[in-house]
Amino acid sequence: MKAELKNVAAKKILTEAKGYLDVGFTHSLNPYSGCVFACRYCYVRELPIQKFRDLDWGNWVDMKTNAAENYRNEMLKLRKKNKAVKIFMSSATDPYQPIERDAQITRSVMEQMVENPPDFLQIQTRGPLVTRDLNLLVQLNEKCEVWVSMTLETDREDVKRIFAPLAPGIQRRLEALREIHEAGISTQAAISPVLPFTPDFPKLLNGWVDRVWIDTLSIGDGSLGKRSERLGMPQLFQEHGFIDWYKSDLHLQVAHYFKKFFPQDKVLVSREEAFLSTSVRQK
Repeated sequence: MKAELKNVAAKKILTEAKGYLDVGFTHSLNPYSGCVFACRYCYVRELPIQKFRDLDWGNWVDMKTNAAENYRNEMLKLRKKNKAVKIFMSSATDPYQPIERDAQITRSVMEQMVENPPDFLQIQTRGPLVTRDLNLLVQLNEKCEVWVSMTLETDREDVKRIFAPLAPGIQRRLEALREIHEAGISTQAAISPVLPFTPDFPKLLNGWVDRVWIDTLSIGDGSLGKRSERLGMPQLFQEHGFIDWYKSDLHLQVAHYFKKFFPQDKVLVSREEAFLSTSVRQK
């Protein structure tokens, strides 16, 4: 089914950081509502933004056509108040899902960021399309601290097809990370959520990421695993013979393994540690 696309005018584009984002970030920014990657484990399926929709998650996307204008206006107001602005983009959508190739809403926001930079920006995506905006990322990185965090739940394509069949392939994401890292942008591999992987997974990342963030369905869905349970994740793991990977302490086991390949302080297992580096440059 082709996703239903709508142009919408958002009242605001910067949302005050709350919950798991309230650990150093001041705002989240979502250029879209909805996401066609439609990962089966996505916790947004259980949020009101989806619960009050007639269409299933993955079958609709609202495009915030005034996102760039809102960003500029809201940033100017925040700067007049001498407010720090540390942005997580995005918390409830993917800023580089396929529609972005034509709609270019994320790019328009990025262009405004170059003119009116935040103090810190972390881009969270699984879309290799992020490399299209590498020129803007490089420019912005000269004005504030920029991180690109690429979701890589596993290094097994067969596992990805079970849990996120519409998401970009693993190799394409790895290549995007390498290109961004080589351009001098700080990179993070978000193993979020941890899905079954091969023993060589850390070796694929070593040299191309500045840190690794480990998250699981038990600690990362914003409700201590309850949303994941409602989405049927335990049953899905069981069905495919992966139930040993559905443990409450899985993040600790995975972190221990990755620390054999990465420095201790570069493997992060809690949201508080992972989202924001300790040395945020101020403009």
